[in-house]
Amino acid sequence: MTDEKLTQEQADEKQINDAFQELLDRYLESKHRKKVEIITKAFNFAKQAHKGVRRRSGEPYILHPIAVARIACVEIGLGSTSICSALLHDVVEDTDYTVEDIENLFGPKIAQIVDGLTKISGGIFGDRASAQAENFKKLLLTMNDDIRVILIKIADRLHNMRTLGSMLPSKQYKIAGETLYIYAPLANRLGLNRIKTELEDLSFKYEHPETYKEIQDKLQATQAERESVFTEFTAPIRAQLNKMKIPYRILARVKSPYSIWNKMQTKHITFEEIYDILAVRIIFTPRNEEEELNDCFDIYVAISKIYKPHPDRLRDWVSHPKANGYQALHVTLMSNKGQWIEVQIRSERMNDVAEQGFAAHWKYKEGGGSEDEGELSKWLKTIKEILDDPQPDALDFLDTIKLNLFASEIFVFTPKGEIKTMPQNCTALDFAFSIHTFLGSHCIGAKVNHKLVPLSHKLQSGDQVEILTSKSQKVQPSWINFATTAKAKAKIQAILKREKKEMQQKGEDMLTDFFHQENLPSNDENIKKLCNLHHVKNYDELTLNIGQGIFSLGEADKNELKEKPSPTNWKKYISFAFGGTSKNKQEEKQAEQPALNIDKKKIIKLTPDAIQKNYILADCCKPIPGDDVLGYIDDNNRIVIHKRQCPIAAQLKTSFGNRLLAVEWETGKALNFPVNVYIKGIDGIGVLNQVTQVISQQLNVNIHKLNIESNDGIFEGRIQLYVHDVDDVNTICTNLKKIDHIKKVTRIENFEDTIAD
Repeated sequence: MTDEKLTQEQADEKQINDAFQELLDRYLESKHRKKVEIITKAFNFAKQAHKGVRRRSGEPYILHPIAVARIACVEIGLGSTSICSALLHDVVEDTDYTVEDIENLFGPKIAQIVDGLTKISGGIFGDRASAQAENFKKLLLTMNDDIRVILIKIADRLHNMRTLGSMLPSKQYKIAGETLYIYAPLANRLGLNRIKTELEDLSFKYEHPETYKEIQDKLQATQAERESVFTEFTAPIRAQLNKMKIPYRILARVKSPYSIWNKMQTKHITFEEIYDILAVRIIFTPRNEEEELNDCFDIYVAISKIYKPHPDRLRDWVSHPKANGYQALHVTLMSNKGQWIEVQIRSERMNDVAEQGFAAHWKYKEGGGSEDEGELSKWLKTIKEILDDPQPDALDFLDTIKLNLFASEIFVFTPKGEIKTMPQNCTALDFAFSIHTFLGSHCIGAKVNHKLVPLSHKLQSGDQVEILTSKSQKVQPSWINFATTAKAKAKIQAILKREKKEMQQKGEDMLTDFFHQENLPSNDENIKKLCNLHHVKNYDELTLNIGQGIFSLGEADKNELKEKPSPTNWKKYISFAFGGTSKNKQEEKQAEQPALNIDKKKIIKLTPDAIQKNYILADCCKPIPGDDVLGYIDDNNRIVIHKRQCPIAAQLKTSFGNRLLAVEWETGKALNFPVNVYIKGIDGIGVLNQVTQVISQQLNVNIHKLNIESNDGIFEGRIQLYVHDVDDVNTICTNLKKIDHIKKVTRIENFEDTIAD
């Protein structure tokens, strides 16, 4: 037995040392100063700290920090400080060592980064909080001091995603959901394009394994066809570039499975209808640094003489780089086969930034190098502004961060011609707040390109915007509905909150005076009576309404408190005689429900009996058997079933991951579920008749609701049917597509939903 144990220990030791040696070899190949000694010291310390601990997959724990350090070094391009921090990133969290120990051994910089990477217990959001939002907040706060914290965190997440197969399914949904919601957009914002794509694809693979495999198979099946299109399309381009004597290479860029699926979902189209699966990338070496921009445009002019460019699809990220440093010229050309193909033109330098992100080569690059830090500094400043005024709710907080950090940019000009980068879909109100809080809170309208527009007007790239203000203007509660940037939303909420507090204080003073004048005690019982009389939920709402003058305290209140039943109030006594309101019944029913004993480690079977008794199918996404779903334990201990790609589920995965359950359908054909199907096509005699024939006669399905509208020869229809599962829906959609006049058939969540082309 001892020999066997020894052999296992020797095998572990060899595996660990090989992994570390490979990390060192890759580090020594980089351009960083060679600080091997401190890296080896960090490795030995971490190895000792994690000794005897194994990951869920069974391998020694230390292999995880080594893998994270390797990603930070090789795939992000970071140096020795980051490699040491990555090696030590779990020591404080998982062992008895403290941040002070790390500081004494490795200095304040590494200790600060490790501290930023260490999860924290408790939280400022209170009971409703999620640890994930809390950790994310800590990360962002530390990121203000050192961008490497977030880069190592992304490396950590990437390795966790690569080894997610050994986790329980409910944990997989939580981690994959968080990754899609936070880490992939963060990687994108930091310009880590390759990592962003891999994080998205891995999340997709675990959330929708069957769909992922289908798309992979289709990509495989169409590969030869794409290669022949690529060869034929690029031949004349190569000939032209050879004449220009600019060194270049041409690559085929294939859309990732997640991007394909995302497009299929948002555009409601099939795999076969996606035209931009293939794009072409021209990467050139400029004649000299000054000519880089000119070379880009020279190549564009040369290739647009070979193929006709699309008039609306030239994207110039060369003159105006994206906020994450991305630079390239994108043009869409019409091939000789009648196919639009996107061509991306970028220099080798631009390509490095696009793939690895300039954040990695920023301020802290060991060995110097002063990259353009303007955009990144601006970004960090935005985060700081949001964090200075945190939202009390975890989900709000994550949404606020996402709103601002992950949006695409547009370029807007001030009246003096200064250029401002704003998120896409922002409004004139957002622009006002981005300049100054005073300007935002007093604005009454705007002039866009010298034309008067309302505050809710959406800005386009290239707009020149002048904000109009008035001293008498106050922040309106309705503004929150069309503010889109985090800064504007946070400022509006803060101002409204302050005003609400002032009104509540005013109402509180008036209520105190009223009790004093009537010689009544200001106790809980009397306050409850007043709340019931005025149909408000609690003391805060009562004082707010009094302060705002929505109602004033008078005779009815005196009668209520002095127990003289007011004649106008007889209705409320009668309602109790009939057994309470429906709301009371509902609350009683919820209270009666037994607490469910759930084993979170097991996959819960959704049988017909269980669905009818124990589970609630979420109304937001209306799942049916065959949909990829998950369970969520709500505040009343009921299990709610959501589709995995439902936006509400995405938030739950991120903020309440410990309440998720792995579930699978086992309904057979026992139950019927309502689904909505959208159809669109060319209007013609008998089309409706054909539709109803296919559904009712061929497939024997009952139509519950039908709505058809025709306009200028095009019809749109919505049909509500009762089906057993997703297979039924697919059969219906496939058969409807066979009708000549019908051009689009897709399942929609709600009967009223409209589908954009």
